[in-house]
Amino acid sequence: MTPHQLYIFLGLLLFSLHGAPPCSAAVNDTLTAGESLAVSDKLVSRNGKFTLGFFQPSFVTNSGNITSPNWYVGIWFSNISAFTTVWVANRDNPVTDLQLNQTRLELSKDGDLVISSNASIIWSSATVANTTTVTTMNTTSVILANNGNLMIIGSSPTSNVSWQSFDHPADVMLPGAKFGWNKVTGATIKYVSKKNLIDPGLGLYYFQLDNTGIVLARSNPAKTYWSWSSQQSSKAISLLNQMMSINPQTRGRINMTYVDNNEEEYYAYILSDESLYVYGVLDISGQLIINVWSQDTRSWQQVYTQPVSPCTAYATCGPFTICKGLANPVCSCMESFSQKSPQDWEVGNRTAGCFRNTPLDCGNTTSSTDVFQAIARVQLPSNTPQSVDNATTQSKCAQSCLSYCSCNAYSYENNRCSIWHGDLLSVNSNDGIDNSSEDVLYLRLSTKDVPSSRKNNRKTIVGVIAAACIVCFLVMLMLILLILKKKLLHASQLGGGIVAFRYSDLRHATKNFSEKLGGGGFGSVFKGVLSDSTIIAVKKLDGARQGEKQFRAEVSSIGLIQHINLVKLIGFCCKGDKRLLVYEHMENGSLDAHLFQSKATVLNWTTRYNLATGVARGLSYLHHSCKEYIIHCDIKPENILLDALFTPKIADFGMAAFVGRNFSRVLTTFRGTIGYLAPEWISGVAITPKVDVYSFGMVLLEILSGKRNSHKVCTDDNNSNQVAFFPVTAISKLLEGDVQSLVDPELNGDFSLEEAERLCKVACWCIQDNEVNRPTMSEVVRVLEGLHNFDMPPMPRLLAALAI
Repeated sequence: MTPHQLYIFLGLLLFSLHGAPPCSAAVNDTLTAGESLAVSDKLVSRNGKFTLGFFQPSFVTNSGNITSPNWYVGIWFSNISAFTTVWVANRDNPVTDLQLNQTRLELSKDGDLVISSNASIIWSSATVANTTTVTTMNTTSVILANNGNLMIIGSSPTSNVSWQSFDHPADVMLPGAKFGWNKVTGATIKYVSKKNLIDPGLGLYYFQLDNTGIVLARSNPAKTYWSWSSQQSSKAISLLNQMMSINPQTRGRINMTYVDNNEEEYYAYILSDESLYVYGVLDISGQLIINVWSQDTRSWQQVYTQPVSPCTAYATCGPFTICKGLANPVCSCMESFSQKSPQDWEVGNRTAGCFRNTPLDCGNTTSSTDVFQAIARVQLPSNTPQSVDNATTQSKCAQSCLSYCSCNAYSYENNRCSIWHGDLLSVNSNDGIDNSSEDVLYLRLSTKDVPSSRKNNRKTIVGVIAAACIVCFLVMLMLILLILKKKLLHASQLGGGIVAFRYSDLRHATKNFSEKLGGGGFGSVFKGVLSDSTIIAVKKLDGARQGEKQFRAEVSSIGLIQHINLVKLIGFCCKGDKRLLVYEHMENGSLDAHLFQSKATVLNWTTRYNLATGVARGLSYLHHSCKEYIIHCDIKPENILLDALFTPKIADFGMAAFVGRNFSRVLTTFRGTIGYLAPEWISGVAITPKVDVYSFGMVLLEILSGKRNSHKVCTDDNNSNQVAFFPVTAISKLLEGDVQSLVDPELNGDFSLEEAERLCKVACWCIQDNEVNRPTMSEVVRVLEGLHNFDMPPMPRLLAALAI
């Protein structure tokens, strides 16, 4: 320690022992005219919730703690372990050369709040307010209010507030602050994101309300990526209040308001519970987020985001990146590109993007050796492409891109060629949230950046392709001859790979339908073996009317889609009034046999959790990835089949309903199985995919407990059994923190408590009365995969009524 550092240390020690010098203010919520705050001084609101003072931003990364060398004056939450600032005065004018005795926050006698260092003015409230003169009051003071608002006011109760931090926010909106604009002066309260996690300076994204409505935009380049017109204000408040009511941490504790009169228009939110710690922030990535502090996890929990996907904001990942909304982190460089500023990436700012590892071959644009890499299922770059009308084939489109040294990518869709010059921005991966694009972008790369197997010269490639074609032709010819020779079931192949079987062949394969695997309301299932030894399951439908209806539903739904967690339809038979469906055989039968039969092998915890996740992925595919929404309408353990590796496959699509992408509901007849039916079935309203979410939640509880949700467990004084509804017990135990008592005792305690709590929490959110409160299946998949978390769910009213 140098002598200079020793003097500073001793000075701070004496300061802490003997209090502030006469020119400094005491530690309270008020600073009067002529007083100042030193670097070690603070103002604290009377309720103890907020603190104002000097600070250095810091952030903990994987490689260690990063601390900014700069100092700022700001306000932060006092009693939160995660240091969280809610306002910064000198955002773009930090104190770079801190002098302990020369750096001050002072309220001048003329009512101007000033940060000075070495006799230089760093920041002043008058400058922020764009006023050349300060309103002079006889006695002026600065007060840090209980809501976190820093105000310059007079001593008289009737004195006006001459300046307040709520009128000049940073990136955070606190309860009680206005988000709006003054219709008389035209002044707008604007929230601007910070640069990165250790630099609170003005970032690229801003959030404001003006005469057009709410706008989320990027400043450079100017680009609006989300907006809400003023005509939708009442709907916005309704949605926000509804969102706050879903989360148990905010229900009844936050109230969103909207005011529109001749003088001003603004939004605000008010706390009915002052013990709640909450703030809204415009994140570095351009996403508006409302955070609530959770005492249980000792961390901030997101209760609202807009836009929903972090990839929606314009160019949030920078050029030559791919944004994946469900990944962590969401930004990654394109192949053969590297981060342009790794230091900025580490502190949360990825807008600089990535740069090319190897320069392109631009010496001779007519014979460039560059190649293209396909990037599938992405949103094409947001920067305007050049349309090439004379490129009538994909190869011509690629050649057109190669003819320009500045061309970095092309796409060829519907006989239309588009090429992109310069940076590629906002290339977002299909995440099923805000982006469902199936486009393909062809990225231009140097041949040095592709694997050696792709560097062969064109003659070699042509030779390999020719040889492969000859081999494939010979193999196909042999297969055709073999099929013709064996006359395999005399089946004819239909579009989509579904086989039309002869009834006599299926009767022979099933030994005249002698080995029954199971049955249901629409028929029976029999085991069969094809002539090539493929084991199949044949469903023989009963009843002309219902059988025909289920037959059409199955063929038109599962017959046209493929997914690892959906049972595969091999073919069908339609002869006279006979209707048969042929499926792949599931060696381990249906899930109910393993959960509820006493003689069945007990499923271990890992298998159960994988089953839950697999079924969730299958339903997510039906709801979000098909051309039309497919609502299964009868999710239950009997309709979940297990293959040899216990991979779950959703089966029995005879009740499935279809919803066009332009519609959110479908009106259908009552269907499903008692015990798994969502409340809206009973009320008779048009349904949404959320009916499957409800049924899935009920199945999750049965996977957790190994028992039917409704089973006899209690005995009264007369020794008569009473029926207990397990979901009531489950949500009660979850809220009490006693999930382990819910897990199937057959596991003998061999399970992951963290996964059990996660699974139970997901199930209890899925079975909420109001479909709006239930998550989507894509959200469920994220939680089960550990990529997201849900807060504690409330007790549904219908379940609460059952518990009385």
